[in-house]
Amino acid sequence: MKNTLSDLRAGQGWSQRHLADLAGVSRQTINALEKGKYDPSLPLAFRLAGIFQCRIEDLFQPDDA
Repeated sequence: MKNTLSDLRAGQGWSQRHLADLAGVSRQTINALEKGKYDPSLPLAFRLAGIFQCRIEDLFQPDDA
């Protein structure tokens, strides 16, 4: 799954640690998400979309998209 987390996070000037704290996950989880090594659970995807005030589809796209 592709995502725009790294770009959105950097645009806010946030570290992975800061985003992780906002989302209630570990920094390693954010790192794995950004590298495409981990697909988020639906609740986590909703939390991240809420943090960035966007739709889940604006954050995550299937690899074949």
